[in-house]
Amino acid sequence: MPLHLISRRPSPTTASFTVSNASRHTSTAAKLFFHFQFLLRWIVFMGVLLLHAAQFRQAFFIQDGAIVPWPAVWSSPLGSFVCRIADTYNFIAIALVSALVIFGVFRKGYTEESLLVIRGLGIQTSTSSPTYLSKAATRFIPTTEIQDIVIHEAFKGFEVRFYLAVVVVGEPEVVVVFPKLLPNRAKLEEVWRGSRHCLYDSKP
Repeated sequence: MPLHLISRRPSPTTASFTVSNASRHTSTAAKLFFHFQFLLRWIVFMGVLLLHAAQFRQAFFIQDGAIVPWPAVWSSPLGSFVCRIADTYNFIAIALVSALVIFGVFRKGYTEESLLVIRGLGIQTSTSSPTYLSKAATRFIPTTEIQDIVIHEAFKGFEVRFYLAVVVVGEPEVVVVFPKLLPNRAKLEEVWRGSRHCLYDSKP
């Protein structure tokens, strides 16, 4: 997917830059597909829960419940189909397949990385997690530890790639900004100019 850069300047002393390969959902068709995908994820997840409930229906779901009429659920066409699957395969096989399905349901399918610059405080880098169940990986670097912000070039395979890096005092290696997406040089130069202007330039 193509990368897009979003730059924000909420105040003269604060700037944020976000690089993402997620779909922007600008068209009506893209919005409908996004909502359909969300609905499909929810249906699949509920199906996995129902399948595991069918595995233990003899122990917990025989009597009429106060909220869910389980006997009616298991006697319905869908309930009967789920019960047949639960009775056909063993628990370990269903658990392994369910784990893979749940990982796919909660997998984001895109990566988002950001750089937040606050004059007088420092910068914070962030890389989104691959799933909705975990938090993004962030790091804050105080201004007193920032030696410089530079654009380097390196070889990745047989091609030359540019990357934005923060030189931190006392650390042997630089901190790479946007390490997974590695946007092109034009986007990196825009972030480099904006971040240095926010950190060091007091003039408008």
